[in-house]
Amino acid sequence: MELSDANLQTLTEYLKKTLDPDPAIRRPAEKFLESVEGSQNYPLLLLTLLEKSQENVIKVCASVTFKNYIKRNWRIVEDEPNKICESDRIAIKANIVPLMLSSPEQIQKQLSDAISIIGREDFPQKWPDLLTEMVNRFQSGDFHVINGVLRTAHSLFKRYRHEFKSNELWTEIKLVLDAFALPLTNLFKATIELCSTHANDASALKVLFSSLILIAKLFYSLNFQDLPEFFEDNMETWMTNFHSLLTLDNKLLQTDDEEEAGLLELLKSQICDNAALYAQKYDEEFQPYLPRFVTAIWNLLVTTGQEVKYDLLVSNAIQFLASVCERPHYKHLFEDQNTLTSICEKVIVPNMEFRAADEEAFEDNSEEYIRRDLEGSDIDTRRRAACDLVRGLCKFFEGPVTGIFSGYVNSMLQEYAKNPSVNWKHKDAAIYLVTSLASKAQTQKHGITQANELVNLTEFFVNHIQPDLKSASVNEFPVLKADGIKYIMIFRNQVPKEQLLLSIPLLINHLQAESIVVHTYAAHALERLFTMRGTNNTTLITAAEMAPFVEVLLTNLFKALTLPGSSENEYIMKAIMRSFSLLQESIIPYIPSVITQLTQKLLAVSKNPSKPHFNHYMFESICLSIRITCKANPDAVGSFEEALFMVFTEILQNDVQEFIPYVFQVMSLLLEMHKNEIPSSYMALFPHLLQPVLWERTGNIPPLVRLLQAYLERGANTIASAAADKIPGLLGVFQKLIASKANDHQGFYLLNSIIEHMPPGSVDQYRKQIFILLFQRLQNSKTTKFIKSFLVFINLYCVKYGALALQEIFDSIQPKMFGMVLEKIIIPEIQKVSGQVEKKICAVGITKILTECPPMMDTEYTKLWTPLLQALIGLFELPEDDTIPDEEHFIDIEDTPGYQTAFSQLAFAGKKEHDPVGQMVNNPRIHLAQSLHKLSTACPGRVPSMLSTSLNAEALQYLQGYLQAASVTLL
Repeated sequence: MELSDANLQTLTEYLKKTLDPDPAIRRPAEKFLESVEGSQNYPLLLLTLLEKSQENVIKVCASVTFKNYIKRNWRIVEDEPNKICESDRIAIKANIVPLMLSSPEQIQKQLSDAISIIGREDFPQKWPDLLTEMVNRFQSGDFHVINGVLRTAHSLFKRYRHEFKSNELWTEIKLVLDAFALPLTNLFKATIELCSTHANDASALKVLFSSLILIAKLFYSLNFQDLPEFFEDNMETWMTNFHSLLTLDNKLLQTDDEEEAGLLELLKSQICDNAALYAQKYDEEFQPYLPRFVTAIWNLLVTTGQEVKYDLLVSNAIQFLASVCERPHYKHLFEDQNTLTSICEKVIVPNMEFRAADEEAFEDNSEEYIRRDLEGSDIDTRRRAACDLVRGLCKFFEGPVTGIFSGYVNSMLQEYAKNPSVNWKHKDAAIYLVTSLASKAQTQKHGITQANELVNLTEFFVNHIQPDLKSASVNEFPVLKADGIKYIMIFRNQVPKEQLLLSIPLLINHLQAESIVVHTYAAHALERLFTMRGTNNTTLITAAEMAPFVEVLLTNLFKALTLPGSSENEYIMKAIMRSFSLLQESIIPYIPSVITQLTQKLLAVSKNPSKPHFNHYMFESICLSIRITCKANPDAVGSFEEALFMVFTEILQNDVQEFIPYVFQVMSLLLEMHKNEIPSSYMALFPHLLQPVLWERTGNIPPLVRLLQAYLERGANTIASAAADKIPGLLGVFQKLIASKANDHQGFYLLNSIIEHMPPGSVDQYRKQIFILLFQRLQNSKTTKFIKSFLVFINLYCVKYGALALQEIFDSIQPKMFGMVLEKIIIPEIQKVSGQVEKKICAVGITKILTECPPMMDTEYTKLWTPLLQALIGLFELPEDDTIPDEEHFIDIEDTPGYQTAFSQLAFAGKKEHDPVGQMVNNPRIHLAQSLHKLSTACPGRVPSMLSTSLNAEALQYLQGYLQAASVTLL
């Protein structure tokens, strides 16, 4: 694409259309942009648009499209074409920083993100001048530019907070510190001075405080991995200024908004984070500053109001105290009983209260409420921070803290009892206090794993939780209902099983509650209870114990999906999946209605898939329905196909990318259920599965390979007779996969199925070409993964077609090739093969080469006979060689760049492990002994003499054992 006005105009038109709410206009425009994004100059056209377009909406749209384009395409993936040509890459890097700095803030943010994506790949090696270019802009004195630089630096360096330590990372951080630490410190001091100069200018202060927030965030990122020498030497400058900013109050920076945190709050929150980082990691160096920070933060907590805008600040301040009180050498600061009482009274209890804002979120923004409360993304809530502080204090002062709080809990419960409808919030706080006191260690998977011995959890459950859940109405006091259900969920390992069984009908009942939070919690609690393990690794709650509730459970779960706000509720769908898995054949009578509801739901969400977890559990539930029913009645597979194929066809025709990998997995499961030939409905689809466009998407490859394997297992003869013209297409797929280091194993899965199942005559003409392709790949890039797969393939070929056929095909490609493969690949590498079935295939194949291949006995190949036998005994007896050369250690962990539908494996669509030599050979060691015996009868005296001359003593001893076990001798 040329950088011409005509192209800019075309691009503008299409970008406009991508904003159209009508999918008939929007989709083709998105497809068009997708089709041209590989063209040269495409990114430069976008950058020109966002710089020169007269329409703001086009500028913003171009900046978002550009950022997403960079996200998808910048990373260069091995084995895959480079999606952005080199000249475009150079031009982007030359222009993007000045363009970002001169753009309005909305666009600046998008370009700043794009720079950090490019930086993640190219900085510092391929973009050495990025830092200098950024630091030089600090001199400009223009804070719009400076904030642009700071924002970009923040998005570039924040990954230091979660990267694993490595020499490469440390070298990069050192390079950044050398160039950036001093200018950042000077900018920090200058900005603070400007703040006092402009103390009465509100608009100037806003810009300056935005800079200070970004500077404080950069301080956190640059100090996270280790304490840099520069910051240790300049700690006085940083900490003194941080401390004075914590105590600063400027009326001009206070906001009237009760919800949104202002600049002052955001800055103080970040400073609390920075102080907590130093207190936890660099306590020795931070010691002189700690007492004044504790005092300042304590005062901050006692004087800050209950408004939502202070939530982040209060929770970070409390987290600072929590991190300090857990460290043994700060213990003395908290020892005094009065201090503890004061903390409990002034910090913990007030921040555990359920405020009007929480009530509003509970009712009107339930999804966010659930995310924070259930999934632990409530890091920045007051309650979570107060809870962490309780845990921190309990580390050294469990007795006194439990004593202080028990008094509070009792008085709160008494208040509630006086007038429940008015005072229910007191009980909510009491339950929260008990929970935070009792839980010492918790995991998402198992609930509480360590509890405070001083709290009687079962007694509290029976006296205060159960009565709420037993009340006649599921809709009164929804917050207390949610608390009660959450209590069961959290303490499911501490509450006795009989109490859990009594709770199950109560939870099932609460699936009907109108409150989204209540019915979601009920579904989640049931799902967690169903996964608890009892003795002998079985489930704690059995299908028999659930028998009386099956109908009402399934009815209420599916009904809950029709409640307002829960049509795509992932917790309910996960509970459906888990119920199926627990109940197994008890669900069969309900399957007709269940599968109808699931297919209707599938059809509805396929129009606009937006909840990946919900979709995943929905497909898992479909797989379970198929598995459970067809296990009892294999003929039922037809009725599932009838129910599902219409929806599947629609998904494939509309190219619903998110669902296609799932559809292929469910189809594989259905096809594998067929015992005889492939139904014609599948054969009609077969040619479409070979279309190259389907194989372009990484997420499709594993499920498509499995589906093709199912076709080959069930219908190789049909393919050979009715679709022989498609065999080149099938091999074309193999050729594409084998060329990629990431997917070569998938290519071998397909090839192995072709060799195992296709009638020999149908692939004769292609065999030599297959081997040539494999040798070319071996020459070009030989990886451990490829070698392992290659060994399994040649041995499977040998098992299927015979050892002589293997030797002949190798030697027809190049004379003496067979000997080279034995000497250079099979003998030295066979130890690397892993997996029961894979090892067995190799053992049977090598046994055939040793005992059924005449050239091994009387040509120059004979010298390889004993080393090959030695290698085979090694495969049986030595530990697996799992060493991987350093340079290819990370090769098969391919993470796809940008947003692509990643492949999500369905657990309940799992494929049974298939053993191609299972019927022929049971024990490969005994099979070796019997085959050697047979060979020695055909040529007496040869085998023992070959063994005695060159097989080592240990291997010989093992071999004697095999011969004894098989009750045979060598002649």
